[in-house]
Amino acid sequence: MSDITENEIPSNFIKDIIDEDLRIGRFNKVHTRFPPEPNGYLHIGHAKSICLNFGLAEEYGGKTNLRFDDTNPAKEDVEYVESIKEDVKWLGFDWEDRLYFASDYFNTLYDYAIKLIKKGKAYVDSSTYEIIKEERGVPSKPGVESKYRTRTTEENLELFTKMKNGEFDDGEHVLRAMIDMTSPNMNLRDPILYRIRHAEHHRTGNEWCIYPMYDWAHGQSDSIEGITHSICTLEFENHRPLYNWFIEELEIHHPRQIEFARWNLDYTVMSKRKLLKLVEDNYVTGWDDPRMPTISGYRRRGYTPESIRNFANSGGVAKREIIIEITRLENSIREDLNKKAMRVMAVLNPIKVELTNYPISQVEELDAVNNPEDESMGKRKVPFSRELYIDANDFQEIPHKKFHRLSPGKEVRLRYAYIIKCEEVIKDSEGNIEKLLCTYDIDTKSGSGKSDKKVKGTIHWVSAKHALNAEVRLYDRLFNVPNPDGDKAVDFIEHLNPDSLEVLTNSMVEPYLKNAKPGERFQFERLGYYCVDSKDSTDEKLVFNRTVTLRDSWAKIEKQNSR
Repeated sequence: MSDITENEIPSNFIKDIIDEDLRIGRFNKVHTRFPPEPNGYLHIGHAKSICLNFGLAEEYGGKTNLRFDDTNPAKEDVEYVESIKEDVKWLGFDWEDRLYFASDYFNTLYDYAIKLIKKGKAYVDSSTYEIIKEERGVPSKPGVESKYRTRTTEENLELFTKMKNGEFDDGEHVLRAMIDMTSPNMNLRDPILYRIRHAEHHRTGNEWCIYPMYDWAHGQSDSIEGITHSICTLEFENHRPLYNWFIEELEIHHPRQIEFARWNLDYTVMSKRKLLKLVEDNYVTGWDDPRMPTISGYRRRGYTPESIRNFANSGGVAKREIIIEITRLENSIREDLNKKAMRVMAVLNPIKVELTNYPISQVEELDAVNNPEDESMGKRKVPFSRELYIDANDFQEIPHKKFHRLSPGKEVRLRYAYIIKCEEVIKDSEGNIEKLLCTYDIDTKSGSGKSDKKVKGTIHWVSAKHALNAEVRLYDRLFNVPNPDGDKAVDFIEHLNPDSLEVLTNSMVEPYLKNAKPGERFQFERLGYYCVDSKDSTDEKLVFNRTVTLRDSWAKIEKQNSR
């Protein structure tokens, strides 16, 4: 993955097609577009498409449009429009002044429909949706022509005009293309171009009561904008003959459509319908919940745009759908943050340690390295005092054989500080550990060179006197099986991971983090990468989200399950 730069797209069949188009003069430029429907937030699969469309145009010195397919007012919202714009910008791409909407072309699309009617290539069908569906048949059996297919041009023009003027109820009529009811390609069996829908549109208000179907608006919008290469996912391959038919009948600019296989991540669902269910039924806290596979969710969790671009560009472009291991995405953010994240110390489940032979009022300022991967990040001062906090996982009263951290009578090194020895365990009346009484070896200060004493373990800590309380949210995978959609007889909700979020409210972090800003990312030494939550963290209450652990904590589980 490290061999690929952030915006570099490896050689693939799409680039081969573009190269050939430019060589033979089919086009003299590259102009792509990213056409999301504003009916939900973008997910990680969209990131692949964004990087591909913008990246190709950038590589060939071309342009990319951002165009919203806003042809269904019942499902669309301004909130989704703004979130999509924010996501594309955050990923590092700029559509400049080329922000468009399919609704910009409603008048033109209507005129195109009139042209088809006049050519005898479209007609108004007054059948119910149920009859239309039944008459279209199945791929292995020809469809049946509608009894309204023989309407005259004049009658079709009159009815279509009345449809536009709001003289009919929803579902009373539709406009269909007249193509081939015997075609094995179901998309060519007189597809619906317009339906009546008395619904307010987020941009055009109540100006229209007929709305174009996606298949009718898609190709023509590309043509209107002068798109050269319409990059689509594989499910639109069977729609390409229909788009070609429309454009050829209308005799307008003809973009080349190229399909590639969408990406799917294991341990994830990316159906907008299912993501919406997670949000609406409160299985998550919103579209930007850090467990969601949305771009906004990954942003809030602490992922960087560079890590997502590297991930999107690392897998190439395929012609068949594949499932990508989520570990590749997790490794991408580990690799990126390892180079740029500042190291700090945080104790998630604190146990108090008192150094009984350390001066009561003394405080030392110890040097700590900010990032061993980048010397230019320098060092910081970390306060050290008589009372400290260590993590509960770093102490065992009865240690197992391979435990090399703190236990009674044993020694361990404190990171950047001294070697300490546990002398006594203080417990409350219920047997819970209240405090560990320890001693420190004054000659073992890190970097002092006074002692060559060696111990097997090194642990992190924070000074109790100076530590800041923080809430730490330990996010994990949202689902506990690789393919939540794998068994159609089982609701995907049944596969939700009950341990996808653990909230720790009494964690302690070093004082350097007092001024940490929302969105800032850090490595908590020995624990993982964390970021300051962009919504809930305040000056009074620090909240950190775990981005990813230092190592793949699922690998061992998956290995055991495969036995």
